[in-house]
Amino acid sequence: MNDSMKALGQYLPVQKCMRGGSFRELSDQELLSVLLGTGTKNTDVIDLSGDLIRKFGGLHGLCRCGLREIASNHGIGIVKSARILAAFEIGRRALSPGPALERADSPAMVWKYLLPEFIGLSREEFRVLVLNNKNHVLKKCVVSVGTISEALVHPREVFREAIREAGASIIIAHNHPSGVLTPSPEDVQTTRRIKEAGEIIGITLLDHIIMGDTSYLSMREEGLL
Repeated sequence: MNDSMKALGQYLPVQKCMRGGSFRELSDQELLSVLLGTGTKNTDVIDLSGDLIRKFGGLHGLCRCGLREIASNHGIGIVKSARILAAFEIGRRALSPGPALERADSPAMVWKYLLPEFIGLSREEFRVLVLNNKNHVLKKCVVSVGTISEALVHPREVFREAIREAGASIIIAHNHPSGVLTPSPEDVQTTRRIKEAGEIIGITLLDHIIMGDTSYLSMREEGLL
């Protein structure tokens, strides 16, 4: 087999689409092969893509990798690795909301609004939405970037931008890279500290959302706020 044609007359992904096929119909392996473009002397691009898919547990695992982590694999290198990560970033930006102010009227809306920024992260990140009295987003900011297991947050950092923007309330959110949405004791303790600090300065904590790639947990809905 070679990079111009697979065995048994089966066309490569780009050739399929040029002949009327849809990119939506391509498998993950085929889509990745389009980005890579070529294989190696002994491994065609389809098989090379399959090797990456298997090693990293699919596209979901691959998007969490670093530039050199991907590049170190046989037949990849820095340029192809950069193409892969650039494609993931394009996808995130395409899913991002437009420039208009968003209303944060429900945990589901907040999750959908923030998901493009959280999806694929390998470390915990903590974000704050500053809202006016009509629940329009005045500002969105990153408060901390933690390890894979914790994000260090202080109420001072949480409310800094809310005070500057004369916000009426805030919603806080952080991700669990493990995918397990159950709040830890530290999550609950931090939430209560932030809520108490907000009561003192007159800025309401509306909710704390724990973000997952496919779902979320609202501490208010769970009775933890």
